Amino acid sequence: MSDGQGLERKWWTLIAVCVGVFMLLLDITIVNVALPDIQQELGSSFTELQWVVDAYALTLAALLLTTGSLADRFGRRIAFAIGLGLFTVSSLLCGLSSTPLFLILARGAQGIGGATMFATSLALVAQAFRGRERGTAFGVVGAIIGIAVSVGPIVGGALTTGLSWRWIFLVNVPIGVAAIAVTLRKVEESRDPTAPRVDWPGFVTFSGALAALVYGLIRSAELGWGSTEVVACLVGAAVLMTAFVLIEWRTREPMFDLGLLRKPAFTGASIAAFTLSAALFALLLYIVLYLQDILGISALGTGVKLLLLSAGIFVVSAISGRASHRVPIRFLIGPGLACVGVALLLMRGVTLTSDWTHFIPGFILAGIGVGLVNPPLATTAVGVVEPRRSGMASGINSTFRQVGIATGIATLGSLFASQVRDTAGAALAHTSLGPAGAHAVAHAMSTGAVGQAIANAPAPLRGAVARAAHQGFVDALNQVFLVGAIVAFVGAILTLLLIRQRDFVHVPAEDGVAAAQPEPAAVEAR
Repeated sequence: MSDGQGLERKWWTLIAVCVGVFMLLLDITIVNVALPDIQQELGSSFTELQWVVDAYALTLAALLLTTGSLADRFGRRIAFAIGLGLFTVSSLLCGLSSTPLFLILARGAQGIGGATMFATSLALVAQAFRGRERGTAFGVVGAIIGIAVSVGPIVGGALTTGLSWRWIFLVNVPIGVAAIAVTLRKVEESRDPTAPRVDWPGFVTFSGALAALVYGLIRSAELGWGSTEVVACLVGAAVLMTAFVLIEWRTREPMFDLGLLRKPAFTGASIAAFTLSAALFALLLYIVLYLQDILGISALGTGVKLLLLSAGIFVVSAISGRASHRVPIRFLIGPGLACVGVALLLMRGVTLTSDWTHFIPGFILAGIGVGLVNPPLATTAVGVVEPRRSGMASGINSTFRQVGIATGIATLGSLFASQVRDTAGAALAHTSLGPAGAHAVAHAMSTGAVGQAIANAPAPLRGAVARAAHQGFVDALNQVFLVGAIVAFVGAILTLLLIRQRDFVHVPAEDGVAAAQPEPAAVEAR
């Protein structure tokens, strides 16, 4: 292959990866602003709305490790193309859904395709680029990751308001077809001939543990933490996760090499990926519900407001991508997570009289924080392992991102629903509804049926029910903001302690220039 062809292929590789990653991450948040319309048209409950979001994140998290190993063994380009194809077809099915269950299942299929793409994306970029160009390429991917997650609401709002919620999925179809063509014609194949066989016992135990955990967390909102079903799910998740660790520890060819966790930098990067998703991106669902259901802002208007978040991500990601060559990685990721924590504390304090401007400082600071984290996190994910293990490493890091979203939405949803129920129940207990009636109305509110609860209340009490719902939502939102901030601060501290520049692998490039990572001695004293 000539130098010109190689140059062309690597940039086509970056384009294909960015398009694929943009679509699959866009679909994590693009659905949020459409949830009220989906609920109205399909008659979805609050639990079903949570599953519309979590079914996607759950299958992404469960399959990333396995698809990463498969891609290393059989070819990353072909795996990426297959993932694009499945994602495109399932997007079509999402757009044609007629029931909540059909939509949830189609979203799960989307997650399978997304997992195949996401697990191979960073490895394809790492294979195509060397030297300083690799850092630039990772900076671009990191920026795309942040932008995709943050602009989802405005894209979803525009499509939902202008056309229909179905178009947030249907728009993927022509883009996906074009990306498949580029991948098959322009992207160079890469694989590891010595890659291990698929670790099916590990896959089954990990997927089962994650599914049981998320299901139990979501059900706890309705049944309570002490219910037999919830306890059984959580205990089952713990047992399966223990079995997974034992399997991975003893097998000769694990899909998750636990030895990677001996490198503090790899552990720190995994923690950063989890906490960023659990602390901020899982919260976008509840912020959007507040803006639309409580403040009455349209889907498009909500997306416009969230541009303040995406603007910070866009600007700062470009800067931090380049700065990662000169600044120790931990001094980008750690402060970035701390910024997210402070931003969530600034968003806290919502009252009955607050409007959307209350969120402006928090949105801006959160965008800065995410922008600081994403590009160096992408670099760290594959920079602390040998190139032949990049597929597994990128898959593990991406898994932690999706586990953060899946468990974050489920956990925060449980806390949110419980707080709505407690606040609304207490506010209505002394009305003519009585304790039993107040509890029933509060329970309906906690499942998302606020409009129905207000409409079914006696006419003289509808105003009181509406105020109780508003107060319950505000109290719940403030509570999950606090929890998210604590998670972000813990992640910031652990990242600063664990990520060390000396853990990065120095890979000589073909032209003799040091590859992806800067020399540790140049940027940090050991």
